[in-house]
Amino acid sequence: MQEKWTENDLFLFQHLISDDNDLEYAVQQSHDRQFPEHEVSKTQGMLLSLLIRMSKSKRVLELGTLAGYSTIWMAKAIPDGGQVVSLEYEQERFELASQNIRHAGLQDKVQLLCGPAAQSLQTLIDAQTEPFDFIFIDADKPNNPLYLKLCLQLSHPGTVIFGDNVIRDGELCNANSEDPKVKGVRQFVEDLGLSDRLDSTGLQTVGIKGYDGFTLTLVKA
Repeated sequence: MQEKWTENDLFLFQHLISDDNDLEYAVQQSHDRQFPEHEVSKTQGMLLSLLIRMSKSKRVLELGTLAGYSTIWMAKAIPDGGQVVSLEYEQERFELASQNIRHAGLQDKVQLLCGPAAQSLQTLIDAQTEPFDFIFIDADKPNNPLYLKLCLQLSHPGTVIFGDNVIRDGELCNANSEDPKVKGVRQFVEDLGLSDRLDSTGLQTVGIKGYDGFTLTLVKA
């Protein structure tokens, strides 16, 4: 099935996604350094862009920069005067993302913070940072429940929260899994459903990146 999923994604890429030298540069730089190929696919990047534009988001928060591929997608989607704040734990990835964002000419739209995401989030909370309109959670999965709790303190009614990679190759439904990533996303999904402040859904996906999925949430209050 993977071969068919990939063929269909390539067809979608060809007909729906225009070539972008800045994005291709970021991916190539990441692959040249043998970073994990965890960046979103082209269609997923376009989905983020469309969601940001449809929601008229100006302030975006990203957890998990990697080499800045999704960061560039989102920075290009926000209007002039908007800002993407992106959090990355690893110094080498942070430095490459900074380079890729400068190469794309987006340094005035993007603020990168290096360090543990929970610590960076708490710093933003303590600084009474202006709430974000769109939040993309794509960092270490065991900490997803904590990230949700902290991100809600940086949201407002109308904020959209996108939680990536939650299906875990179908293991989300496995209550007996000992995988910390599966445990993290299971608790994350349960917390979404238990909150009266949130309306959420989840979708499974297949494609060039395999079998996975995401949650999409609207903060109501």
